Amino acid sequence: GHNAGDELLKTVAHRLRSCVRSSDIIARLGGDEFCIILNTMSNEGDHGIVADHILKRLRVPIKLGEAELIISASIGIVSAPQDGASSEELLQNADLAMYRAKALGRNKFQKFTSQMTDHAIEQMALENELRRAIREQEFLLYFQPQVDFNNNSIFGFEALIRWQHPDRGLQFPDTFIGSLEETGLIVPLGSWIIDEACRQLREWLDAGAKPIRVAINISPRQLQNYDLATQVEQALRKYSLSPECLELEITESMIMDNIELTHKQLRTLQELGVTIAIDDFGTGHSSLGYLKSLPLDILKIDRTFIMDITQENNDQEIV
Repeated sequence: GHNAGDELLKTVAHRLRSCVRSSDIIARLGGDEFCIILNTMSNEGDHGIVADHILKRLRVPIKLGEAELIISASIGIVSAPQDGASSEELLQNADLAMYRAKALGRNKFQKFTSQMTDHAIEQMALENELRRAIREQEFLLYFQPQVDFNNNSIFGFEALIRWQHPDRGLQFPDTFIGSLEETGLIVPLGSWIIDEACRQLREWLDAGAKPIRVAINISPRQLQNYDLATQVEQALRKYSLSPECLELEITESMIMDNIELTHKQLRTLQELGVTIAIDDFGTGHSSLGYLKSLPLDILKIDRTFIMDITQENNDQEIV
């Protein structure tokens, strides 16, 4: 509730004050963001010492009524005047450094570098390009066959997204998926992928192909979207496909983000009749217990366990 949130902010403010000198300035910028101005640091590395002290101080559990909370912080550091000639520029660059700390796993501090500005400009340019790419329909699907080794027959395909960039040519997902996820553009693109995969499957079936299954990778943002089941149902109906033709893949790490929502979403999708697969199993922090509690049909073991299966006894036993 709001009262507990206010008490938490007050406790954090008191702890921040205990980490700096009386001559230093602390202000709350809004929400959960604070700004600290350290005056006349004698050594360049002292800001890192202070930041590390703040992180350790904030990690101590906070008691709020009957609850005990453990919080973390991400800190961006700038030095004046070399990192900015105005308060606006300094705050902007501190923000960039803070987001870099978050990207590195949170509960960290990062000193601003000029490369962060270059990276931010590149990311903004990429975001604009991706918006145009969705608008101009520059994305396309490649289909990777899934083979049954018992009889060497193809029993399905996995749909893989590619970007046909007008200048840089064919782009693989590792160059743009992160930005799509961060900006939320993965949601409209993900909806297109579901529709396009179903359209292609309908085309194959009309051409005389035997019934096969197409697997689609679902992103974390899509899984959090309550319209996902509706999108899938509409695409199946639009192309007159049986739900058994569709397989939706999520990664192991996505399960841990919001177990309750994930369980609800997967149960709704499974009730439609589509197949649910978990990808990259064995690389995250989930346990075999989740396999028992979650509505899953297929387990895709991560390739790191498969690559040496003919040479490594340990890998054979794990698989």
